[in-house]
Amino acid sequence: MNSTAIPVVTIDGPAGSGKGTIARQVAEILGYHYLDSGSLYRILALSSQQQQVENDDLEALVELCQTMLISFEVSSVDENVRVFLSNQDVSGQLRTEECAARASQLAAHPQLRSALLERQHAFRVLPGLVAEGRDMGTVVFPDSNTKIFLTASVHERATRRQKQLKKQGIGASLDHLLKEIEARDSRDENRAISPLRPAKDAVLVDSTDLSIDQVVQRIVEIVRR
Repeated sequence: MNSTAIPVVTIDGPAGSGKGTIARQVAEILGYHYLDSGSLYRILALSSQQQQVENDDLEALVELCQTMLISFEVSSVDENVRVFLSNQDVSGQLRTEECAARASQLAAHPQLRSALLERQHAFRVLPGLVAEGRDMGTVVFPDSNTKIFLTASVHERATRRQKQLKKQGIGASLDHLLKEIEARDSRDENRAISPLRPAKDAVLVDSTDLSIDQVVQRIVEIVRR
């Protein structure tokens, strides 16, 4: 079967817009596979840090893209996706602000985006895929017939991130998180390759004043329509 005939729902948007939680739930309702494309960059960031590869050593980073041993597993306890690097659960390490910031910097390199593109395409298998990230609808799966651009106000996104970190026992000031998110937005929106922007045929969904269930339901309705 031609892979382009396999349905893909793309959910793009800025940091803290709720893409991960919402995409997982949409995938579960539809019975589709799930791809957190951002985790691939965070895995690369963590792996390069562990192996002491500098951010500007593109040759070594491209090799890591091609050789990293990655697997995903849905926890039977809390239904969150566990990420494994070389058979080690690194889910917690990937959620740190340091890892996220490093991943955002690496994602600005065209060579690394190209190296990870093939790995992302490999997730497109039957019965379908929900892929979330920054450029799923514009670059990775431009032929998707259901594209969502999920957003929320900067203050709301920072507040959500603060609550998420608090649950993990990590303290962070709201002002600091606001600056972090604004800086990441600026990097993502202004990078030379694959900038963060809605696809021309994407449906904009603002989650600022909506519950997770409301957003999930809205997206599922858009897919089925």
